[in-house]
Amino acid sequence: MVEDKRYRTILLIGKPGSGKGTQGKALGALPGFFHISCGEVFRRLNHKSELGNIFLNYSSQGLLVPDDITVRLWAEHIDNLAHTNHFHPEEDILVLDGIPRNKHQAEMMEKHIDVALLLYLKTLDEDKLIERIRRRALHENRLDDTREDIIQRCFQEYKEETEHILSYYPDYLIRPIDASKVPIDVIFSIINVVRDEIANPIPR
Repeated sequence: MVEDKRYRTILLIGKPGSGKGTQGKALGALPGFFHISCGEVFRRLNHKSELGNIFLNYSSQGLLVPDDITVRLWAEHIDNLAHTNHFHPEEDILVLDGIPRNKHQAEMMEKHIDVALLLYLKTLDEDKLIERIRRRALHENRLDDTREDIIQRCFQEYKEETEHILSYYPDYLIRPIDASKVPIDVIFSIINVVRDEIANPIPR
């Protein structure tokens, strides 16, 4: 960590296809916010490093990377961004999606982040989520991700792992956002919530 300080952070949590990456990028484009996804961390990983080699050994076998390795990789990456002045923690609020993935990761990240807000992207229309996932997979040329069994496995992993993050953080940090709307309406909702929180922070 930079000077052993915890980074002030907004978390984006929601089912696959709820728009975490889209909304994270939109929020991160505004002055005073810095967005990073867990996928971006892995894509920029130096596979010749010790942690990178460990990550590659797991991912090449189609296995989930252990929580401690994931958090260490993330912490190393974000600290590097801060040290190289790409991320300015004294000025910017960190916006995260894709991490923490479960309660264990949330516990491990306590020493790294100070969660100011958790934006819970909600939608009950699973068919709409599936449509979004397939459209994104085609756009990014990830054809395997259009398969029904893989999509359902992602939903199951979310239910078994990520959804439990909501019970880890106190209710006063959690703001539900209707993610069934078109993306521009969702970002307006997010901006309104974040603006109110920053202007009138809730006492802890």
